[in-house]
Amino acid sequence: MSFTALLPTLLLIALALVMFGLGLSLSVDDFRRLREHPRSVLLALALQMFLLPGAAYLLIRVMGVEPVFAVGLMLLAASPGGVSANLFSHLFGGNVAMNISLTAINTVLSIVSLPLIANWAIAAFVQSGQVVPLQFGKVFEVVGVILVPVGIGMLVSSRQPGFAQRMGQPMKVFSALVLAAFSVIAIVKEWSALSASFASLGPLVLAFNLISLLCGYYLSRWAGLNKAMATAVSFEIGIHNSTLAIFIALSVLGNLQLALPAAIYSVSMYLTATAFGVLVLRRP
Repeated sequence: MSFTALLPTLLLIALALVMFGLGLSLSVDDFRRLREHPRSVLLALALQMFLLPGAAYLLIRVMGVEPVFAVGLMLLAASPGGVSANLFSHLFGGNVAMNISLTAINTVLSIVSLPLIANWAIAAFVQSGQVVPLQFGKVFEVVGVILVPVGIGMLVSSRQPGFAQRMGQPMKVFSALVLAAFSVIAIVKEWSALSASFASLGPLVLAFNLISLLCGYYLSRWAGLNKAMATAVSFEIGIHNSTLAIFIALSVLGNLQLALPAAIYSVSMYLTATAFGVLVLRRP
């Protein structure tokens, strides 16, 4: 079997190891403490469900986006937070327990919210008559790739705290390397789409990504959340599951153009999120 064929499996294993490493840094008390911050969870969900689709729609109108790309951007906006949101939050001091909880909640809610938003966009912009069905499969992905490895890591940490402490820094380095690998792989994989459409779609996608990150952070701070919580929220709503958006565009709707905003985003989000973390979150 070729390396290319093995790559998706290797990436899933790497992600599971990273999630295991995150679990080593967490305890059950971290999740229990979230019950003391219901406003944080509700704010993050409100931003995900209402602000992001609204921001995408506003950009579409202001920038005069072509209908097919408008649907693609709305599809991206409706996608829940991705696994990378947890990694970025871990690297830049966010509340990782909040991220993991939000990823799970958002994924479950997106079973309904994503088809609603995507189908509205299809009817509003292209009138193709196509329909996006409910996406139950993503729940199993979140359980398998995120929740189970994190749970195992937490169990190991409770039984072997010394091992968990020793592995803290190495796992952070490993997480950074995994993110770098994802970025390089995304660039190589989507290079043809990037080179063909970046000039027209790049500014739109970058604007949406920056609005998501900045609004997630500064609106959270304005609402009284501490820096760790605000960081978690900003990455959760700023780092979308672009793979899901691309899958729906190609496999469900059968349209390559619909996938282009998400394809560009799958590369640019690593650059914008890193810049955001360095320029905004690491400021004193």
